[in-house]
Amino acid sequence: MLIGALQIDPPLILAPMAGVTDKPFRLLCKRLGAGYAVSEMTSSDPRLWRTRKSVNRLDHHGEPAPIGVQIAGADPAALAAAARHAVEHGAAIVDINMGCPAKKVCNAWAGSALLKDETLVGRIVSAVVGAVDVPVTLKIRTGWDHANRNGVRVARIAEDAGVRALAVHGRTRDMLYTGAAEYETIAAIKQAVRIPVIANGDVTSPQKARDVLAATGADALMIGRAAQGRPWIFREIAHFLATGELEPPPAIGVVRDTLLEHVGALHTFYGEVAGVRIARKHLAWYAKDRPENAAFRAVVNRAETAEEQLRLTWDYFDVLEAESGRAFDVAA
Repeated sequence: MLIGALQIDPPLILAPMAGVTDKPFRLLCKRLGAGYAVSEMTSSDPRLWRTRKSVNRLDHHGEPAPIGVQIAGADPAALAAAARHAVEHGAAIVDINMGCPAKKVCNAWAGSALLKDETLVGRIVSAVVGAVDVPVTLKIRTGWDHANRNGVRVARIAEDAGVRALAVHGRTRDMLYTGAAEYETIAAIKQAVRIPVIANGDVTSPQKARDVLAATGADALMIGRAAQGRPWIFREIAHFLATGELEPPPAIGVVRDTLLEHVGALHTFYGEVAGVRIARKHLAWYAKDRPENAAFRAVVNRAETAEEQLRLTWDYFDVLEAESGRAFDVAA
């Protein structure tokens, strides 16, 4: 898939997720098969650009191309300035967030709240497209609520304004992340526009990836929560789509080494105190579907230092490997 002149191969994209898709996680997912990864959303408020959080979000040093930065806000001029700021800090693609359903974001008339005002949508995308020379993409939901699924109209507005690709989460804002994603609206959007359409929502397995592509006709898939604790899902999906065969689940030792690499990168990126704290949620996600989840969390949450966190994780997986000798299969 092409976004402008930039090739996304494989067409499997890590979704931008606040508090999750930081640089260590993007690097890991790209190494494990993602063709592209979008940063956490960065506020369009320039007063926040110098905060530690924003500086971290705009750190792309050493990250494989293309670099994608998501911006969020409601004022067209401010978003245009944020887009220029992102490009100055290495963005090769600027993504506009009109999909976040979080109350604090929507209360600021940003994220998916913008879907209520199609005129404002047009003003925002036109301002951002006109502000930068890199491709601009847009992330939306199918609408605000069940009675207002206006995704097709928003998609046409975006295309007419020069947006180069569109990611669509198959839920309305009022659904948040509950219920099942629907793909009929994504299919309708794909039929209505000529730009690439990326399907998002409940892509949780290689088989589901195949089914979503068939149901929507989308050009690419965006994967979010299913990659938490399972960053190798991109490689699994790419292999299945290319061969029709499922990869065996990774060995416990491979998962241990992947997790230790990820946790170590978090310690380095954030510093020890913050890194240890942030790593805890990732540690829990790696074991979330395992019968040992509660015990694993109890062990690793005791760690107060980077050394202790790494040691306890190593020891736990060594015991798990010795006792089971099996692959890291959630059905184990």
